[in-house]
Amino acid sequence: MRSLLKSTVSVASLLIALSLPGFAMADEPVKGGTLRILATGEPDHIDPALAGMVNTNNLLRAISRQLVSYQASTDPDVAIKPVGDLATEVPQPTDNGLTYTFKLRQGAMWNTPSGARQITSADVKRGFKRLCNPHMQASTLTYFTALISGLSEFCDSFAKVQPTVADMKKYMEGNDVKGIETPDDQTVVFRLKERAGDFIYTLSLPMPAPAPIEVLDYIPDSPEYRTHFVGSGPYTIGEYTPDTSLKLVRNPAWKAESDPLRKAYVDDIEITMGLQADAIMQQLQSGDADLAYDINVPTAILATLAANGDEKLTALSAGNTNFLFINTVSGNNKGALKDIRVRQALSYAVDKAAIVQQWGGPKVAEPATGIFGLGVLGHHKFDLYPSPDSKGDPEKAKALLAQAGFPNGITLKMPYRNKDLEVATAATIQASMARAGIKLELAPVTAADYYSKFMTNPVNTKNGTWDIAPVGWTPDWVGGAARSVFQPQFTFEGTHQTYNYTDYNNPKANETAAKATNATTPAETGKLWAEVDEMVMADVPVVPLIANKAPRYRGEAVKNFQPYALGVEGDWTNLWIER
Repeated sequence: MRSLLKSTVSVASLLIALSLPGFAMADEPVKGGTLRILATGEPDHIDPALAGMVNTNNLLRAISRQLVSYQASTDPDVAIKPVGDLATEVPQPTDNGLTYTFKLRQGAMWNTPSGARQITSADVKRGFKRLCNPHMQASTLTYFTALISGLSEFCDSFAKVQPTVADMKKYMEGNDVKGIETPDDQTVVFRLKERAGDFIYTLSLPMPAPAPIEVLDYIPDSPEYRTHFVGSGPYTIGEYTPDTSLKLVRNPAWKAESDPLRKAYVDDIEITMGLQADAIMQQLQSGDADLAYDINVPTAILATLAANGDEKLTALSAGNTNFLFINTVSGNNKGALKDIRVRQALSYAVDKAAIVQQWGGPKVAEPATGIFGLGVLGHHKFDLYPSPDSKGDPEKAKALLAQAGFPNGITLKMPYRNKDLEVATAATIQASMARAGIKLELAPVTAADYYSKFMTNPVNTKNGTWDIAPVGWTPDWVGGAARSVFQPQFTFEGTHQTYNYTDYNNPKANETAAKATNATTPAETGKLWAEVDEMVMADVPVVPLIANKAPRYRGEAVKNFQPYALGVEGDWTNLWIER
C-alpha cells in the first residue's frame, strides 16, 4: 500500500488552500472554553451510518472514530494521507491485494450507559452490518458491497427483514459477513472480491464506523437513537433540541493517549441552528461566534474580505462540483427529457460564466464540463457542449429543441434550496434557460429538507415533482476519489442508490471504471477515469455547472485552524479558543 499512497498523494492535493491568508496559529495550545458554531439547519444525520453531507463529517469527527482517518493539517500532502485512527496503523495488503488485517488500539473506549468499554473487532463488524439496515441504507453502501466478500449477500437477505428494532437486531446478531473476520477482539480481517486501490480511503468514511451493541435497540438515527447516543470520540451529545441547538460535551470514556488525531482542546461545542447566513457572518465578524456549520462566506462580502487580507478568511476545496440532475424517469412533457437532444439543449442553454460570478468569481469557482471536480484524479479539460466563454449558446439549444419536437420551447419544474447562493443561482439558471425558450417553474425547498426528504425520495422523481434539480457533490473521501463520485451517482445494478436519482447507468463506463479502480499507476488511473467522464457526459444525465471551492470564515478567537480534509473546515477537535 505504501507505493499507492505515495503516488496518489503526488498527483492531486484535494484539499486546496487558495492564495488567501488564513492559517495563522498561536504558539501554545489553550485548553478549555466553548466552541460556538452557528448553523442555518439541522445536521442531516447524527448516526454515522446514515451521514451524507460534507459538513456532517465535522460533527462526526468529534463524536465517532473510524479505523482510518486523516490528520488535520494545512499541508495538503499530510491532509490527504490515510493514517490509523482506531487502527494502530494502515496495513499493507496481502494475498495479492485482496486481504487487509487491522489491529485495534487498546484504550479506545465506548461511553456506554454501564460505563467505559473497549471498542472491539465485533463492534467494527457490526458497523458494516448496519450499513444496509432495511430502515434506511447508507448512501455509500455499494462501495463496500462491491468489494467485501459476502457483504452483498448479507445485505440482500437483510433487505427482506421487517425494519423493526427486534427483527433487525435478530438478523444482525444471527448472521455473518464471511469477508469480515474477527479472530480476536483486537483483530479485524477484510477479504475483498477484487483488488481496490482506494479501499483504505473508503474506510475513512464515517458510515462504517464501529457500532456498539446498544445501538441495535433503536431505529437508526431515530430520536431514541440520538437520545441514547453512545460516543467513541472526544465529545458526545449533551443537550439536543431538534432544529434549535446541539451541545457536545467531553466524552468521559475518551482517552487522549488512545487517539493520535484529536487533541480535544475545547471543553464543549455548542451548535445553534435556524439562523440566516447574514446573521451568522455578522456574529463571526463581531467575535460573538467562532465557526459556521453549513454556509460559505456570502459572495457580497467575499471580495471585500479577500481584498482586505482578512486572515480569518480561507478557501478550501475537496473536489466539489455543482450540476443539474435531469429527470429522465418521469413522463412530464410526454417524456421529453428521455430525448438526448433535449438534454443536450439544456447543456447548451446554461450561462455557467454568470454562475461563476455569482459564487464569487474565478478565485472560488470555474465552469465545469464533467462529473469530476478540481483535484480529482480523472478531472481534465474537455467540453462536449461548448459555448463562447461558457456563457451558453441559446440558438444551439433552440435548434436541438426544435429537432426534438419542441419548436416553441418547453416548460420544466426546478426545485432549489432556499438558502444563500442557491437562490440567486436558481434565478440565473432560470434567466439563461429562458433565452433558449425553456421556461422554468421554480419551487423553493428548505435547506434541511432538500436532500433528506425531497431529492432522495424516489416518489418525487417518478411522479415528476421535478424535471431538473440543482445538486452538489463532494467526493466521499480524499486522495484517489473518482470512484466516490462515479459509483453512487452514475451506476445502477438493480438496487436504487440514494443519490443516483434516476437510476442512470452506462455499462461501458462501468467496465472502464472497474479498470480504473484496479489500475496501479496514477497515469493509467487518470486516463481511465477521464474516459469514464466523457462517456457519462455523452449521455447527458446531468448538466455540470461549476467546480467550486468553499470560502470559510472564522471568529477572532479561533486558533490553530487546521483543515480536516473530509469536512472541508477547520478541525473542531484540534483548534483552541483564546478570548
